[in-house]
Amino acid sequence: MLKGFYHETQILSWVLSYDGLHSPDCLAVTAAGIAVALSEVPTTKAIAGVRVGLVGDRFIVNPTTKEMEESELDLVLAGTDSAILMIEGYCDFLPEEKLLEAVQVGQDAVRAICNEIEALVKKCGKPKMLDAIKLPPPELYKHVEEIAGDELVNVLQIRNKVPRRKALASLEEKVICILTEKGYVSKDASFGTTETVADLLEDEEEDEEVVVDGEVDEGDVHIKPVSRKPSPLLFSEVDVKLVFKEVTSKFLRRRIVEGGKRSDGRNPEGIRPINSMCGLLPRAHGSALFTRGETQSLAVVTLGDKQMAQRVDNLVDVDEFKRFYLQYSFPPSCVGEVGRIGAPSRREIGHGMLAERALEPILPSEDDFPYTIRVESTITESNGSSSMASVCGGCLALQDAGVPLKCSIAGVAMGLVLDTEEFGGDGTPLILSDITGSEDASGDMDFKVAGNEDGVTAFQMDIKVGGITLPVMRKALLQARDGRKHILAEMLKCSPPPSKRLSKYAPLIHVMKVRPEKVNMIIGSGGKKVRSIIEETGVEAIDTDDDGIVKITAKDLSSLEKSKSIISNLVMVPTVGDIYRNCEIKSIAPYGVFVEIAPGREGLCHISELTSSFLPKAEDAFKVGDRVDVKLIEVNEKGQLRLSRKALLPEPTVEMPSAKQDANDQKTLASQKATDKSNPRRTVNSPKDGVNEEATEKLKDKTSDAVEDAAVLQKKVYKRLASSARDGPNVNKDKPKKSSNKVVTGVASEDGSTLVNGEAKIG
Repeated sequence: MLKGFYHETQILSWVLSYDGLHSPDCLAVTAAGIAVALSEVPTTKAIAGVRVGLVGDRFIVNPTTKEMEESELDLVLAGTDSAILMIEGYCDFLPEEKLLEAVQVGQDAVRAICNEIEALVKKCGKPKMLDAIKLPPPELYKHVEEIAGDELVNVLQIRNKVPRRKALASLEEKVICILTEKGYVSKDASFGTTETVADLLEDEEEDEEVVVDGEVDEGDVHIKPVSRKPSPLLFSEVDVKLVFKEVTSKFLRRRIVEGGKRSDGRNPEGIRPINSMCGLLPRAHGSALFTRGETQSLAVVTLGDKQMAQRVDNLVDVDEFKRFYLQYSFPPSCVGEVGRIGAPSRREIGHGMLAERALEPILPSEDDFPYTIRVESTITESNGSSSMASVCGGCLALQDAGVPLKCSIAGVAMGLVLDTEEFGGDGTPLILSDITGSEDASGDMDFKVAGNEDGVTAFQMDIKVGGITLPVMRKALLQARDGRKHILAEMLKCSPPPSKRLSKYAPLIHVMKVRPEKVNMIIGSGGKKVRSIIEETGVEAIDTDDDGIVKITAKDLSSLEKSKSIISNLVMVPTVGDIYRNCEIKSIAPYGVFVEIAPGREGLCHISELTSSFLPKAEDAFKVGDRVDVKLIEVNEKGQLRLSRKALLPEPTVEMPSAKQDANDQKTLASQKATDKSNPRRTVNSPKDGVNEEATEKLKDKTSDAVEDAAVLQKKVYKRLASSARDGPNVNKDKPKKSSNKVVTGVASEDGSTLVNGEAKIG
């Protein structure tokens, strides 16, 4: 857009339809360029925007969302048919040459779109409002240079920001006063140069200020224009301030090109002094104070569980959560101003996203480090490159919090003086490393690059002139790599260094894997079970996924171990033959008792499996709270457990008749059978010589199970009593654990009888 166009201009863009496959953001950039090109707004060229992805070794222009999932690069580029205006991209340590290839691909795509836009403008574009361009009179530039020229050279040599800014403000006021005394500036506050500017500013709020984009510094002019009456003979005060700013930028650029020195005495490749320290906040999980020149970032890391993840609204119906996010804060005090603090500004959100995406590639995977990570970067002082200071400070703070990073990264902001021939140079663009606020405001480029010596993780470039070419960008990238190497070496000198271990105040997270079908047992009906575990153990949270991943978050190890034990017992897969000692009877039913073999895990011990002798009622011998030893004798298809106390009791035995006994002694044998019928719960030992004997018994009320015939070579015959499903309803009570149960595994089953499925229920 042309300078001198002061009409308020607003471009609105809506997503009216989204297919979930083609991202609308770059389309919005191109749509805005088309709208402006067709409108009356005076512009020199049409602009367009594209996204470039890298899948394998192939660059893709405007890739789909599915292709971006596999892409190693996320590059958004906007420009004209001949130059680049803006770049923002994120990648995983791609080398500079690869990035330049991507920029070339994007530039070719933008050129093709811009050519189509120009053809469209010729058909239906509106005439431009060139008569609305109102520039300060050329004579005013000459007057300002004559009054402030010599003194301005000296002021720009002041190294510190605050004294230099005060000196510039004083010199500006001096210029206005001299021009007013000479009659060039009217003392009437309502004076103005043109009616067009007055129409623009008549709706301005009284306390509103016009602030130039970028770092707030002495290079930015805070102007509160006042509506004035037109007069062609005198200059307006607002024109004087605008001209003074342009003259200041011109003198600053000339000093850098002619003298090879910047305001703080550095050469173009120089990096400001760096100082850093970690652990300055004892209660935080991780902290670092990174200082580069007069820019300082206080980075604080907080570790949390899944519930601390940041939820992101998007255009699709799938919830998006970020386990790592960086929040950037730029309070007015960091530039010596007073201002209202409210919601994060657009600039704060953009700077925070750039630093976040720069740090993301060095983070461990969620499997290796299951924490949600939050980095807060507060700028305590700013004189340029505060977003890159957030990258450096955030990296140190993450190490101080014990996050196992893949490597360290740093960020640096690069500047540019494009036309050096104007100031006596050879015409070669001059690249500046680690620019300050004034160099940002007065220069032609702000190019932020983050990464390490091997590659780049994030970059962002804004151009304040017609655009730069690929050779200029290549030189800036290579010079930025040298700057990152220097900064990384300085970060290694951090004192005190990062602790590189978890803070004692950080939460503990234990990750365990269970069978997916067991997850519901942990959650319980309506979340009742998981809430009871949290309340009983004192852990902070228990998160479950459908794939069987369970994450336990606790403040101390004891509560974590307790909840881990409960969950392990809940989801364990019992093996028939396992013996459980000292188990509590949780409830008594007419057909047996329910025994808790592990916290929250119960099984049925049928009344026939309680004792070796006949027991009419379970409550006659047992009561709730009694502790018994039981053996698992069956797990049915529903996962319900059948237990036996009788299997662990000593077995009563009687001598069986010998095989050599007289076959005619039928009375003795008949007497023995009669005895067995009258006392069905006796067990007998089979004789060694292999007499084959069969014993059959039936339970009158509840069961009708047959005991297997004893084989000739079988040494013992075990008699089991099993209950049927007709025994009555089962009881399932979920009560907290009172004492730990010892589980003995690997005990071989000795019974040779057939097990009958019961209807025992477990917790």
